[in-house]
Amino acid sequence: MKKLTFLVAALAGISFVCAQRIQEKDVPSNVKAGFQKHFPEAKNVKWEKEEGNYEAGFKAQKIEHSVLLDAYGNIVESEVTINRSELSAPIKDYITKHYPGKRIKEAAKITDAKGVLTYEAEIEGMDIIFDKSGTFIKEVKD
Repeated sequence: MKKLTFLVAALAGISFVCAQRIQEKDVPSNVKAGFQKHFPEAKNVKWEKEEGNYEAGFKAQKIEHSVLLDAYGNIVESEVTINRSELSAPIKDYITKHYPGKRIKEAAKITDAKGVLTYEAEIEGMDIIFDKSGTFIKEVKD
């Protein structure tokens, strides 16, 4: 399970670095159909291509969402921006101890296709990834 979580976090970091913005007309119809199946009310979707996958970014109820889909339209992972205060105490304690004087710029909750939940805290060009219990997994440089 730890290896899977690590792999998902690594792929997310790699795909973020290699993202390329594309127009909706360039997104395959099966990818758009898979996205619409899960998010039929999404508007103003911004698309990126990442290592053979497609990322759809949008806002719903003033909350930023990001969904990574494979070339067949299956969800690889979804990411929802959360308030920094929603990060658990172990995550905040880890950051305070290992990144003294640094401030969390953004936080997110990431769920992969199998339902595995991880948390991300962005600090000065780095994404710090934690499992659902707040245990540190990995640091990914942006």
